[in-house]
Amino acid sequence: MFRLDFIENFTNSFNIFTVLQPVELILAIIEILIIAFVVNIVITWMKNTRAWLLFRGIVIIGLLLLLSVIFHFEVIKYIIQNLSYIAMIALIIIFQEDIRTGLEHLGRQSILTKLIPDIRLAKQTSKDNIQELVEASFSMGKVRTGALIVIEQNISLEEYERTGINIDGDISKQLLINIFEKNTPLHDGAVLIVGNVVKAATCYLPISRNQNISKALGTRHRAALGISEVSDSIVIVVSEETGNVSLCINGQLEVMKDEKQMTKNLMNFIYGSEEKKQVGNDIIGTVRGWLK
Repeated sequence: MFRLDFIENFTNSFNIFTVLQPVELILAIIEILIIAFVVNIVITWMKNTRAWLLFRGIVIIGLLLLLSVIFHFEVIKYIIQNLSYIAMIALIIIFQEDIRTGLEHLGRQSILTKLIPDIRLAKQTSKDNIQELVEASFSMGKVRTGALIVIEQNISLEEYERTGINIDGDISKQLLINIFEKNTPLHDGAVLIVGNVVKAATCYLPISRNQNISKALGTRHRAALGISEVSDSIVIVVSEETGNVSLCINGQLEVMKDEKQMTKNLMNFIYGSEEKKQVGNDIIGTVRGWLK
């Protein structure tokens, strides 16, 4: 049941800082910073989803409850108290997809991936095959052939791989161009690459639900944004309308000016991840050294 005891406890909690030992004080400050970090991530995510409307609704109900306690509106207080549990269950069911997306967003934050390296090491795409991808993309762009290529990183894309047709072929410029050739059986959908293997074609990807996406972007670009929002994959998109080649990472889409820029970005994203993992390992090693 809703009670106002937490207000008194919240006020009294500030008095704890006057009696804490130095080590305890440091731990308390770290705890506050962690909470602030998580709250900031949640609020930032909520602003781009339907959850922001949910949050505003909860704030309004909270204000009504506060007013009912202050001015003794017993009927309003009774109604809110008895409907609160049912409402919480209903909200979880209605917004289950948004909650899942928010938790995935939290898990992909860079500071967390540095401190907690993924136990499943990504199979890296070789530099030669990166060049094959770049050349294939710009070759298709010149003739306005649409393409959607997803490169798996640490987060497994097996569930999306199962929606396509198995290929298991070596990466090559010729293979990719043939797959996306118009009016061929495999051209519709996405190609999934794991390491140095073209795993599947015609894969179905989730469409981004971000309301701020430009209306000029078509389904192919929205699918690229969608898969990049729910995973750490690198997505290459070739526009059928303009011939532009774009990279999509972490829900951000950027048009590549030329092959040199695209090669540089792919190298940084794919091989730079190893540097991030090493930073995480160094941090963990340092902390363990302090604890000894």
